[in-house]
Amino acid sequence: MAGPDKPYRVYKSGRTLGRVPLRSKPGSRPRGSRDGDGRKPETTRPKRPRRRWGWGRRIGVGLAVVVLLVVVWGVLSVLSFRGGVAKANKRVGFATKAALNNQDSLLLSNPSDILLLGTDHANSDARANDQHSDSIMLVRTDPSHHRIAYLSIPRDLRVEIPGHGESKINSAFQIGGPSLAIRAVRHFTGLPINHVVAVDFSSFQQLIDDVGGITVDVPAPILSNRFDCPYASAARCARWPGWRFRKGLQHMDGHRALIYSRIRENRLNPAESDVTRAERQQHIVQATLRKLASFSTLVKAPFDAGKYVRPIATDLSAWQLVQLGWVYKRAGRVLHCRLGGSASSVGGESVIVPTQENFAVVHMVTGQSAPQPPPPGSGPYGPGCVVGNRSIGR
Repeated sequence: MAGPDKPYRVYKSGRTLGRVPLRSKPGSRPRGSRDGDGRKPETTRPKRPRRRWGWGRRIGVGLAVVVLLVVVWGVLSVLSFRGGVAKANKRVGFATKAALNNQDSLLLSNPSDILLLGTDHANSDARANDQHSDSIMLVRTDPSHHRIAYLSIPRDLRVEIPGHGESKINSAFQIGGPSLAIRAVRHFTGLPINHVVAVDFSSFQQLIDDVGGITVDVPAPILSNRFDCPYASAARCARWPGWRFRKGLQHMDGHRALIYSRIRENRLNPAESDVTRAERQQHIVQATLRKLASFSTLVKAPFDAGKYVRPIATDLSAWQLVQLGWVYKRAGRVLHCRLGGSASSVGGESVIVPTQENFAVVHMVTGQSAPQPPPPGSGPYGPGCVVGNRSIGR
């Protein structure tokens, strides 16, 4: 007989029938519970949202990459440059180094006198075996006054060659090489020669091409005599007037710069002399130095730095050349000077006999007196100085 309804309900065997009421929501398990096989269920953790890089972080990483590239570039440049300079140092003999006035102080803060000897053994005037120095220039740096002085020495200047009597100063290079040339210049000027740089102009052509050409300020129009004719036909070369250079700034490749440095005769100005030719060579050297210090050249330094010193032989170390580069960049005043005298003839040979004004020019170079141009009436070989990049006597 059925009894009355109970106020509660009885559940049977919930584990078996699967009707046990769940405290949690269906489909979820409390943390730490186990499945029927005794293993803990895998817990699903919510994924953290990715954080995007902010501008500050991007800029920081970019700067770090740039610094790394600069460091790598610098190391490669130094290694390439040091290797090239080491080869240039080996081209300087022991006698040449012994003839120099030793300088232990930094070039960054102390005056230095550097003798620049330019030779051109491949000239087309049948002087291929001639070892005369075609260009002789003394460069004096004065970092404390931000000043550089270029002293041009005419190759026909008649001076005392130590141990060999009086002769043209350029003959010292042929008789005893750079060492005797150093002694001859020091004996005549009284200036110490701390370093030497010998430049082969016939190899300078490739260097100028390597740096992408140079810009030269030609002071006056030029029409040269007929040398190094660019045509293969003799008949066409006979009609060819010669090399032409207009006045003003001109971009030159290696070949044209070499032609400019070799011009001995300007048919538009018969008053030009061998001194003018030496000035043109110095224009080429100075324009090349400016290009070597330019940003475009520095960018290519890791690949080409070793090539830049191929045409030279020098005792200057890589660190000293770097110091000179910095002194050159900081120089605010440039002085162009030349020694000279009067034209004469000794034994049938054309020479320049030095005058007393040369001693005054040396004082101008060292800063002991104010620069003065050549005296009026001193002729094409008059000694003197000018400030800036203009040519002497123009």
